[in-house]
Amino acid sequence: MQGKKDYQEKLFTSFRLSDRIPKENFYRRLKEALNLDFLYPLTQKFYGGSGQKSIDPVVYFKICLVGYLENITTDRGVMDHCAMRLDILYFLGYDVDEELPWHSTISRTRKLFPDDIFEEVFTRVLKLCIEAGLVSGHTQAIDSAPVKANASMDSLELKVPAEDLEEHLSKLRVQSSSDRKAKGNKAPKEQQSITASKSELQEIKSRNKRWSEDQDMKPGAKNKGSKYTSNKTHYSPTDPDARISVKPGKARKLNYLCNIAVDTRTNVITDVQAYHADKKDTKYLQDTAGRLNRRLRREGLIWENVLADAGYSSGENYAYFENKGLTTYIPPHGTYKGGPEGFQYFKEGNYWLCPHGKKVTHRNQKMENGNLKDNYFTTRADCKGCPIKTACIGKSHEKRINITAYREEYDRNIERIKSRRGRYMKGKRQSTVEPVFGTLKEFMGLRKINTIGIRQANKCMHLAAIAYNLKKYLKFTTKRVKSGAGQLASPSPFKNLLQELRNLPTRQLHLSY
Repeated sequence: MQGKKDYQEKLFTSFRLSDRIPKENFYRRLKEALNLDFLYPLTQKFYGGSGQKSIDPVVYFKICLVGYLENITTDRGVMDHCAMRLDILYFLGYDVDEELPWHSTISRTRKLFPDDIFEEVFTRVLKLCIEAGLVSGHTQAIDSAPVKANASMDSLELKVPAEDLEEHLSKLRVQSSSDRKAKGNKAPKEQQSITASKSELQEIKSRNKRWSEDQDMKPGAKNKGSKYTSNKTHYSPTDPDARISVKPGKARKLNYLCNIAVDTRTNVITDVQAYHADKKDTKYLQDTAGRLNRRLRREGLIWENVLADAGYSSGENYAYFENKGLTTYIPPHGTYKGGPEGFQYFKEGNYWLCPHGKKVTHRNQKMENGNLKDNYFTTRADCKGCPIKTACIGKSHEKRINITAYREEYDRNIERIKSRRGRYMKGKRQSTVEPVFGTLKEFMGLRKINTIGIRQANKCMHLAAIAYNLKKYLKFTTKRVKSGAGQLASPSPFKNLLQELRNLPTRQLHLSY
Protein backbone atom coordinates (compact mmCIF):
# COMPACT_ATOMS: atom_id res chain seq x y z
CA MET A 1 0.00 0.00 0.00
CA GLN A 2 1.42 3.43 -0.94
CA GLY A 3 2.35 5.64 1.96
CA LYS A 4 1.83 9.37 2.17
CA LYS A 5 3.49 11.59 4.79
CA ASP A 6 1.45 14.46 6.15
CA TYR A 7 3.35 17.10 8.11
CA GLN A 8 1.66 18.83 11.01
CA GLU A 9 3.56 20.80 13.61
CA LYS A 10 3.11 19.64 17.19
CA LEU A 11 2.23 22.02 19.95
CA PHE A 12 4.52 20.18 22.39
CA THR A 13 7.47 18.00 21.49
CA SER A 14 10.27 16.13 23.21
CA PHE A 15 13.60 16.68 21.43
CA ARG A 16 17.22 16.27 22.56
CA LEU A 17 19.83 17.67 20.22
CA SER A 18 22.56 15.37 21.54
CA ASP A 19 20.50 12.31 20.54
CA ARG A 20 20.48 13.43 16.90
CA ILE A 21 24.24 13.90 16.52
CA PRO A 22 26.14 10.67 15.68
CA LYS A 23 29.07 9.83 17.92
CA GLU A 24 31.47 9.85 14.96
CA ASN A 25 30.32 13.31 13.79
CA PHE A 26 33.20 15.76 13.30
CA TYR A 27 31.76 18.56 15.43
CA ARG A 28 30.75 16.20 18.22
CA ARG A 29 34.31 14.88 18.43
CA LEU A 30 35.66 18.44 18.20
CA LYS A 31 33.43 19.53 21.09
CA GLU A 32 34.85 16.74 23.24
CA ALA A 33 38.48 17.43 22.29
CA LEU A 34 38.54 21.24 22.37
CA ASN A 35 38.40 22.97 25.74
CA LEU A 36 38.45 26.77 25.49
CA ASP A 37 37.49 27.59 29.09
CA PHE A 38 40.88 29.27 29.56
CA LEU A 39 39.47 32.17 27.51
CA TYR A 40 37.21 33.37 30.34
CA PRO A 41 40.00 34.72 32.60
CA LEU A 42 42.03 35.89 29.60
CA THR A 43 39.22 38.03 28.16
CA GLN A 44 37.62 39.22 31.43
CA LYS A 45 39.45 42.57 31.36
CA PHE A 46 37.91 43.52 28.00
CA TYR A 47 34.36 43.64 29.42
CA GLY A 48 32.67 46.01 31.81
CA GLY A 49 30.95 45.10 35.08
CA SER A 50 27.44 46.15 34.05
CA GLY A 51 25.18 46.40 31.04
CA GLN A 52 23.89 43.87 28.54
CA LYS A 53 25.80 40.59 28.30
CA SER A 54 27.98 40.19 25.23
CA ILE A 55 28.69 37.03 23.26
CA ASP A 56 30.43 34.24 25.16
CA PRO A 57 34.14 34.36 24.15
CA VAL A 58 34.21 30.55 23.82
CA VAL A 59 31.17 30.67 21.52
CA TYR A 60 32.78 33.47 19.52
CA PHE A 61 35.93 31.46 18.81
CA LYS A 62 33.91 28.37 17.96
CA ILE A 63 31.83 30.35 15.46
CA CYS A 64 35.01 31.71 13.87
CA LEU A 65 36.46 28.20 13.63
CA VAL A 66 33.27 26.96 11.94
CA GLY A 67 33.75 29.64 9.27
CA TYR A 68 37.25 28.45 8.42
CA LEU A 69 36.40 24.75 8.74
CA GLU A 70 33.47 25.22 6.34
CA ASN A 71 35.44 27.57 4.02
CA ILE A 72 33.00 30.47 4.54
CA THR A 73 34.64 33.90 4.38
CA THR A 74 31.83 36.26 5.52
CA ASP A 75 30.43 36.71 9.03
CA ARG A 76 26.85 36.78 7.74
CA GLY A 77 27.40 33.59 5.77
CA VAL A 78 28.85 31.82 8.82
CA MET A 79 25.84 32.67 11.01
CA ASP A 80 23.38 31.56 8.32
CA HIS A 81 25.25 28.28 7.97
CA CYS A 82 25.36 27.67 11.74
CA ALA A 83 21.59 28.14 12.02
CA MET A 84 20.95 25.34 9.52
CA ARG A 85 23.23 22.64 10.98
CA LEU A 86 22.25 20.61 14.04
CA ASP A 87 25.78 19.34 14.64
CA ILE A 88 27.20 22.89 14.60
CA LEU A 89 24.48 24.07 17.01
CA TYR A 90 25.48 21.22 19.33
CA PHE A 91 29.16 22.22 18.99
CA LEU A 92 28.31 25.83 19.87
CA GLY A 93 26.14 24.82 22.83
CA TYR A 94 22.90 26.22 21.37
CA ASP A 95 19.54 24.44 21.22
CA VAL A 96 17.31 24.48 18.15
CA ASP A 97 14.99 27.13 19.63
CA GLU A 98 17.79 29.47 20.79
CA GLU A 99 18.64 32.53 18.74
CA LEU A 100 22.23 32.77 17.55
CA PRO A 101 24.28 35.98 17.92
CA TRP A 102 23.90 38.67 15.28
CA HIS A 103 26.58 38.59 12.56
CA SER A 104 27.81 42.10 13.37
CA THR A 105 28.71 40.87 16.87
CA ILE A 106 31.39 38.67 15.31
CA SER A 107 33.22 41.57 13.66
CA ARG A 108 32.95 43.78 16.75
CA THR A 109 34.34 41.05 19.02
CA ARG A 110 37.19 40.42 16.58
CA LYS A 111 38.24 44.05 16.97
CA LEU A 112 37.80 43.85 20.76
CA PHE A 113 40.26 41.01 21.37
CA PRO A 114 43.99 41.72 20.74
CA ASP A 115 46.35 39.51 18.73
CA ASP A 116 47.67 37.86 21.91
CA ILE A 117 44.35 36.10 22.54
CA PHE A 118 44.32 34.54 19.08
CA GLU A 119 47.96 33.51 19.40
CA GLU A 120 47.22 31.89 22.77
CA VAL A 121 44.40 29.82 21.26
CA PHE A 122 46.76 28.78 18.45
CA THR A 123 49.43 27.78 20.99
CA ARG A 124 46.96 25.72 23.06
CA VAL A 125 45.78 23.82 19.96
CA LEU A 126 49.39 23.25 18.91
CA LYS A 127 50.06 21.83 22.38
CA LEU A 128 47.23 19.33 21.81
CA CYS A 129 48.95 18.22 18.61
CA ILE A 130 52.33 17.95 20.37
CA GLU A 131 50.88 15.84 23.20
CA ALA A 132 49.24 13.54 20.63
CA GLY A 133 52.62 12.96 18.94
CA LEU A 134 51.95 14.88 15.71
CA VAL A 135 54.94 17.23 16.10
CA SER A 136 58.60 16.21 16.23
CA GLY A 137 60.06 19.72 16.29
CA HIS A 138 63.49 18.90 14.86
CA THR A 139 62.79 20.02 11.25
CA GLN A 140 60.69 23.09 10.38
CA ALA A 141 59.79 24.19 6.84
CA ILE A 142 59.12 27.92 6.43
CA ASP A 143 57.39 29.62 3.52
CA SER A 144 55.15 32.57 2.68
CA ALA A 145 52.39 33.42 0.23
CA PRO A 146 50.44 36.59 -0.61
CA VAL A 147 46.81 36.72 0.54
CA LYS A 148 44.49 39.22 -1.13
CA ALA A 149 43.54 42.19 1.02
CA ASN A 150 40.03 43.57 1.32
CA ALA A 151 40.81 46.55 -0.95
CA SER A 152 40.67 47.25 -4.68
CA MET A 153 43.46 48.45 -6.94
CA ASP A 154 40.90 50.88 -8.44
CA SER A 155 40.82 52.81 -5.16
CA LEU A 156 44.58 53.55 -5.10
CA GLU A 157 45.59 57.15 -4.44
CA LEU A 158 48.73 58.88 -5.67
CA LYS A 159 51.25 59.97 -3.07
CA VAL A 160 52.24 63.61 -3.29
CA PRO A 161 54.98 65.76 -1.72
CA ALA A 162 54.18 66.67 1.87
CA GLU A 163 53.96 70.40 1.11
CA ASP A 164 51.36 69.78 -1.64
CA LEU A 165 49.21 67.34 0.36
CA GLU A 166 46.43 69.76 1.37
CA GLU A 167 46.09 71.10 -2.18
CA HIS A 168 45.91 67.56 -3.51
CA LEU A 169 43.21 66.58 -1.00
CA SER A 170 41.11 69.62 -1.91
CA LYS A 171 41.14 68.58 -5.57
CA LEU A 172 39.96 65.09 -4.63
CA ARG A 173 37.01 66.50 -2.69
CA VAL A 174 35.58 68.19 -5.78
CA GLN A 175 36.22 65.19 -8.04
CA SER A 176 33.31 63.74 -9.98
CA SER A 177 31.17 61.32 -7.98
CA SER A 178 31.19 58.93 -10.94
CA ASP A 179 34.88 58.17 -10.35
CA ARG A 180 35.49 55.04 -8.34
CA LYS A 181 37.11 56.23 -5.14
CA ALA A 182 37.22 55.04 -1.56
CA LYS A 183 34.42 56.26 0.72
CA GLY A 184 36.90 57.42 3.31
CA ASN A 185 40.65 57.83 3.60
CA LYS A 186 41.98 55.76 6.52
CA ALA A 187 45.66 56.31 5.72
CA PRO A 188 47.75 58.52 8.04
CA LYS A 189 49.28 61.72 6.67
CA GLU A 190 52.76 60.12 6.56
CA GLN A 191 51.57 57.45 4.13
CA GLN A 192 49.86 59.94 1.85
CA SER A 193 53.09 61.85 1.18
CA ILE A 194 56.05 60.67 -0.91
CA THR A 195 59.06 59.35 1.00
CA ALA A 196 60.89 57.84 -1.98
CA SER A 197 64.27 59.22 -3.04
CA LYS A 198 64.83 60.99 -6.35
CA SER A 199 66.59 57.96 -7.83
CA GLU A 200 63.66 55.70 -6.90
CA LEU A 201 61.17 58.12 -8.44
CA GLN A 202 63.25 58.34 -11.62
CA GLU A 203 63.31 54.54 -11.86
CA ILE A 204 59.51 54.42 -11.50
CA LYS A 205 59.15 57.11 -14.18
CA SER A 206 61.26 55.02 -16.57
CA ARG A 207 59.17 51.96 -15.81
CA ASN A 208 55.98 53.90 -16.55
CA LYS A 209 57.38 54.89 -19.93
CA ARG A 210 58.27 51.29 -20.82
CA TRP A 211 54.92 50.11 -19.40
CA SER A 212 52.92 52.40 -21.73
CA GLU A 213 55.03 51.46 -24.77
CA ASP A 214 54.64 47.71 -24.18
CA GLN A 215 50.98 47.86 -23.20
CA ASP A 216 49.66 46.55 -26.52
CA MET A 217 51.86 43.47 -26.17
CA LYS A 218 50.40 42.49 -22.80
CA PRO A 219 47.51 39.96 -22.87
CA GLY A 220 44.23 41.69 -22.09
CA ALA A 221 45.82 45.15 -21.81
CA LYS A 222 43.48 47.57 -23.56
CA ASN A 223 43.89 50.72 -21.48
CA LYS A 224 46.61 52.87 -23.05
CA GLY A 225 46.45 55.23 -20.09
CA SER A 226 47.29 52.59 -17.52
CA LYS A 227 50.21 53.24 -15.20
CA TYR A 228 52.78 51.15 -13.40
CA THR A 229 51.78 51.28 -9.72
CA SER A 230 54.27 51.08 -6.88
CA ASN A 231 54.18 51.32 -3.10
CA LYS A 232 56.59 54.24 -3.46
CA THR A 233 54.03 56.33 -5.35
CA HIS A 234 50.61 54.86 -4.45
CA TYR A 235 48.72 53.83 -1.32
CA SER A 236 45.30 52.37 -0.48
CA PRO A 237 42.98 54.75 1.41
CA THR A 238 40.65 51.79 2.12
CA ASP A 239 43.26 49.61 3.80
CA PRO A 240 46.51 51.54 4.41
CA ASP A 241 48.29 48.41 5.68
CA ALA A 242 47.77 46.53 2.40
CA ARG A 243 50.67 46.63 -0.07
CA ILE A 244 50.95 46.22 -3.83
CA SER A 245 52.71 42.97 -4.70
CA VAL A 246 52.89 40.57 -7.61
CA LYS A 247 53.86 36.96 -8.30
CA PRO A 248 55.33 35.95 -11.70
CA GLY A 249 52.47 35.43 -14.13
CA LYS A 250 49.91 37.00 -11.78
CA ALA A 251 48.18 40.38 -11.72
CA ARG A 252 49.32 43.13 -9.36
CA LYS A 253 47.09 43.22 -6.28
CA LEU A 254 46.86 44.64 -2.80
CA ASN A 255 48.01 41.84 -0.54
CA TYR A 256 49.21 40.78 2.86
CA LEU A 257 52.01 38.28 3.32
CA CYS A 258 51.14 35.10 5.22
CA ASN A 259 54.27 33.49 6.68
CA ILE A 260 53.99 30.00 8.19
CA ALA A 261 56.24 27.34 9.68
CA VAL A 262 55.26 23.68 9.31
CA ASP A 263 56.60 20.66 11.18
CA THR A 264 57.69 17.95 8.77
CA ARG A 265 56.33 14.97 10.73
CA THR A 266 52.62 15.34 9.94
CA ASN A 267 52.50 18.86 8.42
CA VAL A 268 51.17 20.61 11.52
CA ILE A 269 51.47 24.42 11.44
CA THR A 270 53.78 25.57 14.24
CA ASP A 271 53.82 29.32 13.54
CA VAL A 272 51.82 31.82 11.49
CA GLN A 273 52.09 35.59 11.14
CA ALA A 274 50.83 38.38 8.87
CA TYR A 275 53.39 40.78 7.42
CA HIS A 276 53.42 43.63 4.91
CA ALA A 277 53.71 42.31 1.37
CA ASP A 278 56.19 44.91 0.07
CA LYS A 279 59.29 43.46 1.71
CA LYS A 280 61.36 40.39 0.93
CA ASP A 281 60.81 37.14 2.82
CA THR A 282 64.35 37.27 4.15
CA LYS A 283 63.49 40.31 6.32
CA TYR A 284 60.93 38.32 8.33
CA LEU A 285 62.82 35.05 8.85
CA GLN A 286 64.60 35.94 12.10
CA ASP A 287 61.38 37.24 13.66
CA THR A 288 59.64 33.96 12.77
CA ALA A 289 62.57 31.88 14.05
CA GLY A 290 62.70 33.62 17.44
CA ARG A 291 58.97 33.20 18.05
CA LEU A 292 58.96 29.59 16.83
CA ASN A 293 61.99 28.54 18.86
CA ARG A 294 60.50 29.89 22.09
CA ARG A 295 57.25 28.05 21.44
CA LEU A 296 59.00 24.72 20.75
CA ARG A 297 61.31 25.03 23.76
CA ARG A 298 58.35 25.57 26.10
CA GLU A 299 57.05 22.17 24.98
CA GLY A 300 60.44 20.48 25.39
CA LEU A 301 61.10 20.03 21.65
CA ILE A 302 64.56 20.39 20.10
CA TRP A 303 64.72 22.35 16.83
CA GLU A 304 67.61 21.37 14.56
CA ASN A 305 66.93 22.01 10.84
CA VAL A 306 65.53 25.02 8.98
CA LEU A 307 64.05 24.48 5.50
CA ALA A 308 63.11 27.40 3.26
CA ASP A 309 63.27 28.51 -0.38
CA ALA A 310 65.69 30.99 -1.98
CA GLY A 311 63.47 33.94 -1.02
CA TYR A 312 64.81 33.62 2.55
CA SER A 313 68.45 33.54 1.49
CA SER A 314 70.81 36.09 3.01
CA GLY A 315 74.18 36.04 4.71
CA GLU A 316 72.67 37.64 7.82
CA ASN A 317 70.19 34.79 8.14
CA TYR A 318 72.85 32.12 7.62
CA ALA A 319 75.03 33.67 10.32
CA TYR A 320 72.06 34.11 12.65
CA PHE A 321 71.11 30.43 12.53
CA GLU A 322 74.70 29.27 12.86
CA ASN A 323 74.99 31.31 16.06
CA LYS A 324 71.84 29.61 17.36
CA GLY A 325 73.14 26.13 16.57
CA LEU A 326 70.58 25.48 13.82
CA THR A 327 71.33 23.93 10.44
CA THR A 328 69.94 25.72 7.39
CA TYR A 329 68.94 24.21 4.05
CA ILE A 330 68.16 27.45 2.22
CA PRO A 331 69.38 27.66 -1.40
CA PRO A 332 71.16 30.93 -2.29
CA HIS A 333 69.40 33.46 -4.46
CA GLY A 334 70.20 33.37 -8.17
CA THR A 335 71.97 36.73 -7.98
CA TYR A 336 74.58 35.47 -5.49
CA LYS A 337 78.12 35.11 -6.84
CA GLY A 338 80.92 33.60 -4.80
CA GLY A 339 83.30 36.20 -6.20
CA PRO A 340 84.50 37.61 -9.54
CA GLU A 341 85.32 35.06 -12.20
CA GLY A 342 89.01 34.23 -12.45
CA PHE A 343 89.87 35.75 -9.05
CA GLN A 344 91.16 33.64 -6.16
CA TYR A 345 90.40 34.40 -2.50
CA PHE A 346 93.00 34.02 0.29
CA LYS A 347 91.49 33.88 3.75
CA GLU A 348 94.74 34.37 5.69
CA GLY A 349 95.41 37.80 4.27
CA ASN A 350 91.77 38.56 3.46
CA TYR A 351 92.47 39.56 -0.14
CA TRP A 352 91.69 38.48 -3.72
CA LEU A 353 94.28 37.69 -6.37
CA CYS A 354 93.51 38.65 -9.96
CA PRO A 355 94.47 36.44 -12.95
CA HIS A 356 97.62 38.57 -13.40
CA GLY A 357 98.76 38.18 -9.78
CA LYS A 358 97.71 41.58 -8.44
CA LYS A 359 96.19 41.83 -4.94
CA VAL A 360 92.70 43.25 -4.39
CA THR A 361 92.97 44.19 -0.71
CA HIS A 362 90.22 44.72 1.84
CA ARG A 363 89.48 48.40 2.50
CA ASN A 364 86.27 48.68 4.53
CA GLN A 365 83.03 47.03 5.59
CA LYS A 366 79.70 48.88 5.51
CA MET A 367 75.94 48.44 5.26
CA GLU A 368 74.40 48.74 1.80
CA ASN A 369 70.62 48.46 1.40
CA GLY A 370 70.39 46.67 4.73
CA ASN A 371 73.17 44.15 3.88
CA LEU A 372 76.68 44.06 5.32
CA LYS A 373 79.24 44.22 2.49
CA ASP A 374 83.05 43.89 2.26
CA ASN A 375 84.79 46.23 -0.19
CA TYR A 376 88.09 45.27 -1.87
CA PHE A 377 90.21 47.58 -4.08
CA THR A 378 93.38 47.42 -6.11
CA THR A 379 95.70 50.40 -6.54
CA ARG A 380 95.76 52.43 -9.74
CA ALA A 381 99.34 51.38 -10.38
CA ASP A 382 98.35 47.69 -10.27
CA CYS A 383 95.79 48.07 -13.06
CA LYS A 384 97.72 50.58 -15.18
CA GLY A 385 98.97 48.92 -18.32
CA CYS A 386 97.17 45.61 -17.64
CA PRO A 387 96.33 43.85 -20.95
CA ILE A 388 92.80 42.95 -19.77
CA LYS A 389 92.06 46.27 -18.06
CA THR A 390 89.23 47.27 -20.41
CA ALA A 391 87.49 43.89 -20.13
CA CYS A 392 88.00 43.77 -16.36
CA ILE A 393 87.22 47.28 -15.08
CA GLY A 394 86.20 49.28 -18.17
CA LYS A 395 86.92 52.99 -17.73
CA SER A 396 87.58 52.72 -13.97
CA HIS A 397 91.05 53.22 -12.54
CA GLU A 398 91.07 50.28 -10.12
CA LYS A 399 89.32 46.96 -9.60
CA ARG A 400 86.56 47.00 -7.00
CA ILE A 401 85.00 43.90 -5.47
CA ASN A 402 81.83 44.47 -3.49
CA ILE A 403 80.73 41.21 -1.87
CA THR A 404 78.73 40.01 1.13
CA ALA A 405 80.56 39.88 4.46
CA TYR A 406 79.04 36.44 5.07
CA ARG A 407 80.76 34.60 2.23
CA GLU A 408 81.90 31.73 4.46
CA GLU A 409 78.37 31.18 5.77
CA TYR A 410 77.13 31.13 2.17
CA ASP A 411 79.74 28.53 1.20
CA ARG A 412 78.88 26.22 4.10
CA ASN A 413 75.17 26.46 3.33
CA ILE A 414 75.70 25.81 -0.40
CA GLU A 415 77.77 22.73 0.44
CA ARG A 416 74.87 21.38 2.52
CA ILE A 417 72.36 22.15 -0.23
CA LYS A 418 74.36 20.23 -2.83
CA SER A 419 74.80 17.18 -0.60
CA ARG A 420 72.59 14.11 -0.75
CA ARG A 421 70.88 15.14 2.47
CA GLY A 422 70.34 18.63 1.05
CA ARG A 423 68.50 17.23 -1.98
CA TYR A 424 66.35 15.15 0.35
CA MET A 425 65.55 18.23 2.46
CA LYS A 426 64.51 20.16 -0.63
CA GLY A 427 61.98 17.48 -1.54
CA LYS A 428 60.84 17.39 2.08
CA ARG A 429 60.20 21.13 2.08
CA GLN A 430 58.27 21.07 -1.19
CA SER A 431 56.06 18.20 -0.03
CA THR A 432 55.45 19.76 3.39
CA VAL A 433 54.78 23.48 3.38
CA GLU A 434 53.48 24.08 -0.16
CA PRO A 435 50.50 21.66 0.14
CA VAL A 436 49.62 23.33 3.45
CA PHE A 437 49.30 26.71 1.74
CA GLY A 438 47.15 25.13 -0.96
CA THR A 439 44.81 23.71 1.68
CA LEU A 440 44.58 26.99 3.59
CA LYS A 441 43.74 28.97 0.46
CA GLU A 442 41.36 26.57 -1.24
CA PHE A 443 39.60 24.87 1.67
CA MET A 444 40.19 26.90 4.86
CA GLY A 445 38.89 30.37 3.95
CA LEU A 446 42.24 32.09 3.34
CA ARG A 447 41.64 33.08 -0.28
CA LYS A 448 41.04 36.66 0.85
CA ILE A 449 41.25 38.65 4.08
CA ASN A 450 37.75 39.93 4.90
CA THR A 451 38.96 42.52 7.43
CA ILE A 452 40.84 45.83 7.34
CA GLY A 453 44.32 46.32 8.81
CA ILE A 454 47.32 44.08 9.38
CA ARG A 455 46.36 43.28 12.98
CA GLN A 456 42.96 42.01 11.88
CA ALA A 457 44.58 40.09 9.02
CA ASN A 458 46.91 38.43 11.54
CA LYS A 459 43.88 37.23 13.53
CA CYS A 460 42.29 35.75 10.40
CA MET A 461 45.49 33.85 9.57
CA HIS A 462 45.74 32.48 13.11
CA LEU A 463 42.13 31.26 12.97
CA ALA A 464 42.73 29.51 9.65
CA ALA A 465 45.84 27.81 11.08
CA ILE A 466 43.93 26.76 14.22
CA ALA A 467 41.17 25.19 12.12
CA TYR A 468 43.77 23.38 10.00
CA ASN A 469 45.59 21.96 13.04
CA LEU A 470 42.32 20.84 14.65
CA LYS A 471 41.41 18.83 11.55
CA LYS A 472 44.86 17.24 11.64
CA TYR A 473 44.47 16.44 15.33
CA LEU A 474 41.02 14.83 15.01
CA LYS A 475 42.04 12.80 11.98
CA PHE A 476 45.12 11.50 13.77
CA THR A 477 43.38 10.67 17.06
CA THR A 478 40.51 8.92 15.26
CA LYS A 479 42.92 6.65 13.38
CA ARG A 480 44.80 5.97 16.62
CA VAL A 481 41.64 4.93 18.49
CA LYS A 482 40.45 2.67 15.66
CA SER A 483 43.82 0.92 15.41
CA GLY A 484 44.30 0.70 19.17
CA ALA A 485 47.82 2.06 18.78
CA GLY A 486 47.52 4.22 21.86
CA GLN A 487 46.77 1.22 24.11
CA LEU A 488 49.00 -1.44 22.58
CA ALA A 489 52.16 0.52 21.91
CA SER A 490 54.80 0.23 24.60
CA PRO A 491 57.36 2.98 25.18
CA SER A 492 60.52 2.36 23.17
CA PRO A 493 64.04 3.10 24.45
CA PHE A 494 64.20 6.00 21.98
CA LYS A 495 61.05 7.55 23.45
CA ASN A 496 62.43 7.11 26.96
CA LEU A 497 65.60 8.91 25.89
CA LEU A 498 63.58 11.80 24.46
CA GLN A 499 61.60 12.03 27.69
CA GLU A 500 64.83 12.21 29.70
CA LEU A 501 66.11 14.97 27.40
CA ARG A 502 62.89 16.94 27.84
CA ASN A 503 63.34 16.83 31.61
CA LEU A 504 66.76 18.47 31.36
CA PRO A 505 67.01 22.27 31.81
CA THR A 506 66.47 24.16 28.57
CA ARG A 507 69.91 25.80 28.69
CA GLN A 508 71.52 22.37 28.38
CA LEU A 509 69.49 21.52 25.28
CA HIS A 510 69.78 24.63 23.16
CA LEU A 511 71.27 28.05 23.00
CA SER A 512 68.88 30.72 24.28
CA TYR A 513 67.39 33.32 21.98
